Amino acid sequence: MPPRFIVLEGPDGAGTTLHAKLLAERLTSDGHDVVLTAEPTDGPIGSSVRTRLKSDETIDPLELQTLFSEDRAWHVQNVIQPALDVGKIVISDRYIASTLIYGEALGVPLETLQNMNNNFIQPGLEFVLLPPYEVCRERVMRRESMDKLEGDALQRKVYEGYERYVEKNPHVKKIDTSGEKDECATKILSHVRT
Repeated sequence: MPPRFIVLEGPDGAGTTLHAKLLAERLTSDGHDVVLTAEPTDGPIGSSVRTRLKSDETIDPLELQTLFSEDRAWHVQNVIQPALDVGKIVISDRYIASTLIYGEALGVPLETLQNMNNNFIQPGLEFVLLPPYEVCRERVMRRESMDKLEGDALQRKVYEGYERYVEKNPHVKKIDTSGEKDECATKILSHVRT
């Protein structure tokens, strides 16, 4: 039986959205009942965050990470925990590590960010997708529009943050997603099935 709560993390352009979707499809075809979700959510706080990130508004970094954490509380209460309670597998495209890493890259003290996220349910399996930085950047530059967290200077800090996160957390599975997508998806699935 795969872990019940699986999180995919990584810098922008790493492929978290694609690989969360591919993993959900493969586990569903294996006969599992899967809920695919993401942060920021489509809930009231997450939708507001998405809109503000696309606007010209300047958002204080601590306020932004507080909103992400409030959105996470809504997410756990309304999506993640109810699905787990009825035996479903939950796959989330981003979770706590995003707040820790993006928040710290924006200048918020790590301890503050950790305190905001101490009480959330922990994933049973966590991936960090980490192709070379240049691959991430090239993928982001192909997007039709970018939000204010996708600039090069910030993304370099975020990338380094994920490298440190993997080093400090040996339970995290690091996957280089620069190769062919089906091959990368198979690597991810093999970790889930073991």
